[in-house]
Amino acid sequence: MQTDALIQAGLNLIGQALSIYDSDLRLAACNARFAEMFNLPQALTRPGADFETTIRHLVECGEYGEIDDVESFICARVEQASAFQPHYMERTRANGRTISVEGAPLPQGGWVTVYTDITEVKSQEQLLRTRSELLSEEVLARSEELAATNRKLAATVSALEEAQRELTEMEARTRLTTEMMPAHIAHVDSAGRYTFSNRRLSNVMPGRPSKIVGLHISEALGDDAYARVLPHLQMALAGDPSTFEFTDIHSSRRIRVAFTPDESENGVYILSMDVTEETQARAALQQTRRREMAAQLTSGLAHDFSNLLTIILGMQSKLARMDLPNDADPLITATLQAARRGGDLLNRIADITAHRAWRPEPLDVANFLSDLHTLAAPSLPDSIALHVDTSITQRALLDPGQLQDSLLNLILNARDACGGHGAIRLTATEMRDTWIDFTVEDTGSGFSEEALKHALDPFFTTKGDGGSGLGLSMVYDMAKLAGGQLQVGNTNSGARVTLRLPLRHAARHLSNELVLLVEDSPDLRTTIRDMLTSLGHSVIEATSVDEALALAQGVPDIAFVLSDISLEGPALGSELVSALQKKPVYLMTSLPVSDTRHQAAASKTAVLPKPFTKSDLATFLGHKADLS
Repeated sequence: MQTDALIQAGLNLIGQALSIYDSDLRLAACNARFAEMFNLPQALTRPGADFETTIRHLVECGEYGEIDDVESFICARVEQASAFQPHYMERTRANGRTISVEGAPLPQGGWVTVYTDITEVKSQEQLLRTRSELLSEEVLARSEELAATNRKLAATVSALEEAQRELTEMEARTRLTTEMMPAHIAHVDSAGRYTFSNRRLSNVMPGRPSKIVGLHISEALGDDAYARVLPHLQMALAGDPSTFEFTDIHSSRRIRVAFTPDESENGVYILSMDVTEETQARAALQQTRRREMAAQLTSGLAHDFSNLLTIILGMQSKLARMDLPNDADPLITATLQAARRGGDLLNRIADITAHRAWRPEPLDVANFLSDLHTLAAPSLPDSIALHVDTSITQRALLDPGQLQDSLLNLILNARDACGGHGAIRLTATEMRDTWIDFTVEDTGSGFSEEALKHALDPFFTTKGDGGSGLGLSMVYDMAKLAGGQLQVGNTNSGARVTLRLPLRHAARHLSNELVLLVEDSPDLRTTIRDMLTSLGHSVIEATSVDEALALAQGVPDIAFVLSDISLEGPALGSELVSALQKKPVYLMTSLPVSDTRHQAAASKTAVLPKPFTKSDLATFLGHKADLS
C-alpha cells in the first residue's frame, strides 16, 4: 500500500494529464492533472471507472463542442480505444485550449494516454507567423508541419523505446529460463560455430568449457565426442532432425542429444542432456525383465529335470545294492556323481533366475574391503597373496550382500587362474564422480582370445569338468541389476576383471544435526525420536508427505530426512526423495523386500528395514556414537 501511495504521488507531480485504462476499458490509474484538465467528478477518476461513461460525461459537458449524433460519436471513440493502436493527435477544446493526445498500448493489454496543453506553443507559432515578414507562407507552413511531425516522431520514439524495453526484459527472462534448465541448449550456424548457448555444457559434459559462443563445435566437445555427433550434425544441416545417445569417454557420462534443423539460417538447434542415471536405471530394469523371463522359461524345465535326476539317483542306489560284477561299481559311482552335479547345476541356475533386487545401503567401502580380505584370505593357499587397496573415504550406496558374493567369486576365479602361486590385487576407485570400479587383477595366464569373447556367456568355462561356467555370469547379472557393467581383459602379468557400479555417495552425518522424522505411528515415532536424540541429533516430526514438505520448506536447517514408506494420506514417503532433491532422504519400512513399494523405494535411496536398534541406526547414518 505504501508503494502504491508513492507511485500515485509521483504521478501527481507530472505536469501533463495521464490516464491508464486496462484491456476491459476500465481505469487502472490516473493523476490529479487528468481530473483537473477535464474537470472530472471523483467517480470517474477512481480505478475501475468505465471509459465509455467518461466519454459520455465529456460529451455532455461540451468538451467536444456540438455533437449531432452523440451515440455514434461515443461508439466511434470506444472502438478506437479498443483497437489499442499507438496514436498522436492535436485538437482544440470547446474552451479554446489546444491539447495534444499521445496514446501507446501496453503489453498486458490496455493503453496509457498523455494529454499536454500546447496552447502556448500554438500561440508562439501564430505570433511567429504574424510578425515575421521575411518568412514566406511556404516556410511557415513547413515549419508548422515539421513541428507536428516532430511531436508525432517523439510519440513514436517513446513507443519504440517501450517496445525495446519489453524485448530486452523478454530476452533476459528467456535466457534466465534456459540457464535454469538441467540441459544444454545451443545453436550452431552452417559452419558449425556456436551462435547461442545457455552455458550449461560443462554441467552436462564435465570438463568442457561453459563459454562457447564463437567456438566451433569440435573445439567445445573434443575430438572423440565430435566424431560421435558429426554424422547426426551433418544430417541436421541437410534438413533431417535426429535424436541419439552416446557415451562421453572423457566424463564417462551417457548423453542424449537432439538436433533440430534451423531452416531459416541453415543452422542447427541443439538440446543435450545427461541421462547417465536414467540409463543405469533402464539397464537395471532390462536385466530384471530378462531374469524374470529366464525364470519363467527355466522353472518348468528345472522341475522336470529335478524329477528325472531324483529317479536316476534312486535307480543307481538300487543298482549299488544289487549283486553286480565288480566293474559295475565305478560306473554306478560316476553316474551318481553326474546326477548330483546336475542337481548342483540346477541350484546355480535357480540362483541366477530367482527374484533378486539391488538393495543399496550406506557402505563404508574401506571397512567393507577390509572385512572381505579377512573373509577371502583363508580360501587362498599361502603361496597366493591377496592385496586389497582403496583410496575411497566417503560412504557409497551399495548392496553389501551381492557385492560381497560377486567379489568373492572374482577372487576365487583369480585363485584358480594363478595355479599354485602368484598374487591377486583388489582395488576400488571412483571414476569421475559417476562410477565406482572394483578391479581384480591376478598373475595367472590371463584370458584367451576365446575367453575374452565368451567369458560372460552362461555355461562357458575353461576349467573343464571342474567349472560350471556360471560364476562370471552371476557377477555380470549383478552388475546389470545395479545398472553397472562388467569388463574383462588382460594385463602384462595376467587377467583383469572390472566390476563397474553406479556411484551414489552416502552422507556421513554428524551427531549434532537437525533431523526431520516422518512417521505416522505415535509410539514408533517416539521410539525412533529417542534413538536419534540419544545419538546427538535434534528432531522435528511430521506424519505425512504434505506436512513433511511444508516443514522442509519452512525450516532450512534440516540436515536430512528419515521417513517411513507408508504414511498418513495417499502419498508414500518415497515421494520425498524426488521432492527434496537438495536434502538427503532416507527411508525405513517394515514391508518385505518382495513388496513392490519396498523395491521402488530401494531403487531411489537407502532403506533401513524395521525393526532396527540404535546401533543399526547409527551404522546406517554413518557416524560412531556412544551405544551404551
